[in-house]
Amino acid sequence: MSTFMIAGLQLNLVNNEDNFYRIQQQVVLAKKRFLQLDMVVLSELATFGSAPRFAQSLPGDAEQRYCQLAMENEIYLVTGSLYQRINDQIYNTCSVISPHGEVICRYQKIYPFLPYETGISSGNEFTTFNIPGVGCFGLSICYDMWFPETVRALCYQGAEVIIHPTLTNTIDRDVELSISRANAAMNQCYMVDINATGELAVGKSIVVGPGGEVIHQAQTNQELILFEVDFDYLRRVREQGWQGLGQPLKSFRDKTIEFPQYQKKLSTSALNKLGPLQKPTSPNLDSSQG
Repeated sequence: MSTFMIAGLQLNLVNNEDNFYRIQQQVVLAKKRFLQLDMVVLSELATFGSAPRFAQSLPGDAEQRYCQLAMENEIYLVTGSLYQRINDQIYNTCSVISPHGEVICRYQKIYPFLPYETGISSGNEFTTFNIPGVGCFGLSICYDMWFPETVRALCYQGAEVIIHPTLTNTIDRDVELSISRANAAMNQCYMVDINATGELAVGKSIVVGPGGEVIHQAQTNQELILFEVDFDYLRRVREQGWQGLGQPLKSFRDKTIEFPQYQKKLSTSALNKLGPLQKPTSPNLDSSQG
């Protein structure tokens, strides 16, 4: 199969509530309208919002409801993410569920949005999964993509499509659109960057092709973003370059160089001068005044 149909759901969701039934309704409507739909992608923390108190063990009730939803609609379903509790730690975890209602894999966000996403532990494994006869997919969550090594690591493992749920409600969303395009172009992959809207986030989801070209950029309203991944096209771009131009993956593969920033024996004094990772405070506040 050369093509694969994905719908990203940019939904108007409520923070600190169970949004499952809102999500379920939109997934059912999407599949009913587009019978050719293969996969649905939700935004980060779509189910309950950004409160860690909703953390669950996995497998758990919320994930099981998504398993049932995927099976009933015969789709692959990417849950966005849920806060996952493991002993005394909480992770921001994305689950991928098959059309048979089985969890294919889980990915724990490697870069929580520190110093703001406090109390959330960091994952340490890059996660890809293969759909037989289709292609290889990689998982990334929100702040992860600000670190180009993450997407490069996924593509190094074979990922052709990066599924990237996000939850951004700040002024830097426009910067993230540029980062999505840059990651796609540098790694010759599809970037599927799905944000929430309404109370939770500012929307502006984006889908980018392997040349960095914008396939679709949403605005701020609720939206179903339906698009087709063309794997033959992607593989041709990787082999010949986008529009017959650069072949960065081959150059990365063939260049025998050790990047200094990854050599632990080298000094990081320049970065150490930046100080601790903590929330900034106003320079206009005098701490001596009550």
